[in-house]
Amino acid sequence: MEREASASGPRGAVGSERKIRTVGLTGGIGSGKSTVAALLVRQGAHLVDSDAIARALTGPGGAAIPALVQAFGASVLGIDGALDRALMRKRAFAEPGVKARLEALLHPLIGLEARRQAEAAAGRPVVHDVPLLAESRGPAGWRTRVDRVLVVDCPEAVQIARVAQRPGWTEALARQVLAQQASRERRRAVADAVLYNDGLTLQALAGQVRALWALWFGAGEAVEQ
Repeated sequence: MEREASASGPRGAVGSERKIRTVGLTGGIGSGKSTVAALLVRQGAHLVDSDAIARALTGPGGAAIPALVQAFGASVLGIDGALDRALMRKRAFAEPGVKARLEALLHPLIGLEARRQAEAAAGRPVVHDVPLLAESRGPAGWRTRVDRVLVVDCPEAVQIARVAQRPGWTEALARQVLAQQASRERRRAVADAVLYNDGLTLQALAGQVRALWALWFGAGEAVEQ
């Protein structure tokens, strides 16, 4: 089945007689996933952003801070009392087991808050922005918890170039993060539709999102903001 989107619009986006209410959105770092999430919100989606939830949990006074200090020590906090994400990232790369321990601590808390936010959708389609969706497997995995999966994809060279332009990032660090994430092939394997985000203007990408929204939810549900 062709799952890729072209410059003329999305192809291979799966339709169904079952009404679609939830979408899992994922993509590698630098793919443009956050841009697609914002475009979906413009169409009327209720966005549940796992990264934003994680930042709140690990921010100053966040619910995860006591457990993080207990697990990794007070040195993982910045002067503002928030988790030092750059330091934690370095430790996750350098120390075996740190990444798994961090995820085991945060993921249940993220899941609880994600469910709470999804319940506030008031009938709107819910889009779960989940960077690690493809890595989530088994009966409780994200693929079993949403009606459709949308993957934002682009070549790794493009991802690295985009990420390296961010403050505090380098090409080497971007490559390290990519090596820890699911491969493009693995993400595409769980997708119902793929938006190929390379060489597109924002206007062209928005057009693809509108086309996919109309296919999955019907043009009548779009509420451009």
